[in-house]
Amino acid sequence: MLEGKYVKMWKTEDSGEEWEMKLKLCGSGKFKKLRTSVVSRSPVKLWTMRAITTVLLWTFVVHLMSLGETWGPRLLKSWTSCLSHQDVELTSVPDNIILPSKRDYKNNGYLIVSCNGGLNQMRAAICDMVAIARYLNVTLIVPELDKTSFWNDTSEFQDIFDVHHFITSLRGEVRILKELPPRLKTRVELGLFYSLPPVSWSNISYYTHQILPLLQKFKVVHLNKTDARLANNGLPLEIQKLRCRVNFNALKFTSKIEELGRKVVKILRERGPFLVLHLRYEMDMLAFSGCTHGCNGEEVEKLTRMRYAYPWWKEKVINSEMKRKEGLCPLTPEETALVLTALGIDRNAQIYIAAGEIYGGERRMKTLEAAFPNLVRKEDLLEPSDLNFIQNHSSQMAALDYLVSLESDIFVPTYDGNMAKVVEGHRRFLGFKKTSLLDRKLLVGLIDQYNKGSLSWDEFSSTVKETHADRMGSPKMRVVIPDKPKDEDYFYSNPQECLQLLDEPLRST
Repeated sequence: MLEGKYVKMWKTEDSGEEWEMKLKLCGSGKFKKLRTSVVSRSPVKLWTMRAITTVLLWTFVVHLMSLGETWGPRLLKSWTSCLSHQDVELTSVPDNIILPSKRDYKNNGYLIVSCNGGLNQMRAAICDMVAIARYLNVTLIVPELDKTSFWNDTSEFQDIFDVHHFITSLRGEVRILKELPPRLKTRVELGLFYSLPPVSWSNISYYTHQILPLLQKFKVVHLNKTDARLANNGLPLEIQKLRCRVNFNALKFTSKIEELGRKVVKILRERGPFLVLHLRYEMDMLAFSGCTHGCNGEEVEKLTRMRYAYPWWKEKVINSEMKRKEGLCPLTPEETALVLTALGIDRNAQIYIAAGEIYGGERRMKTLEAAFPNLVRKEDLLEPSDLNFIQNHSSQMAALDYLVSLESDIFVPTYDGNMAKVVEGHRRFLGFKKTSLLDRKLLVGLIDQYNKGSLSWDEFSSTVKETHADRMGSPKMRVVIPDKPKDEDYFYSNPQECLQLLDEPLRST
């Protein structure tokens, strides 16, 4: 008999009065209230009892929610009905972490940085600038993003990245502020600061001997160029690891962009495995590179005019065919169709196009669409209202493509630009996920031979497969070329100092 087993809830010591709640265990395992026996039924004390019960319950709920935020990824994932509304987990999104204590150090000055280029060029630059600020013991102001380049994107840092997470997750390394303190802001407005572009591919001693004295003298230094301003190799291990920590943890996209990413990935996964094709065949890339293979005369003229319109694109007279044969051009949509087919990609495979508007439009996409009818874009998968807040913001659109690219079963870039390289490195960090690294110089030679009839399809296909069997983003050492940093492997495409290796040992290629 369970009846008669009572639980004494609390007692008022000052008056000797007892409040006793009598409970009985029901068949369903729930407790059923029988009756409340009260020596004195003062309304005030009854109200007090209810108030205390409410406070205790809310305290418990608050503690539970706090645990859910801290340990949710491991402990509470099954409690989706009330603690999570996410149907799809993005493996690339960093888990919530216990925030580190603030690092205490003597501040040597304030560093302002203006990033240049597209999203992923700026992403790598931000990682570099955090590492430099940490090494110099200075305060970093939240980086300013490029608003003057080809894309004319007005997005601020906080429109793309979770700025609170960025600041707090790195507080154990470096102090980061959203803006300069008022007195220093006044100095900057009066021109009392130093601005310069740092030397490209510099080692850390350059910043110690050239930039630090300027910070100590002027208190505020503005670095007005940030692309590739830190060397790939020859840096202290702690600097390399900090670059990774910023890239893979601190640079978290906003919740709105993450939610769009979840939505796209959920739709794609419901349909089965998917490949992301980074088809870098957009107008800006073709104008910059001078690659015009397959373009008609009018299209070539437009690209040439654009190249001359941007003074910071230094190379003006370009031999397109020579660059293509050297493997320095992005594959065309037509070439891409041949290569994917030769690699054995299923005709009915689901292929997500991670790119902006393809130059030449439907005329240039016709061959690829005929070869792979299940091509999709973000615009095909989402409602126009979903994309409203990132429409006309190329960096935010690129952020969405970045997330989807990280989650794909295979990632295939047709050009080794900044997005291709940074996604490649991030996919290595996520467990060496398959990334097909195309040898464009070899491929265009094979394609030309096939188109001329000097190679059969079987010969073409087997050669493409054989030469790319070991080019799938598996572990390897970065290639280091002293005094030629542009020609060696990029740190962010293979951050080997930060990777958890699989069973396969590192190998040099």
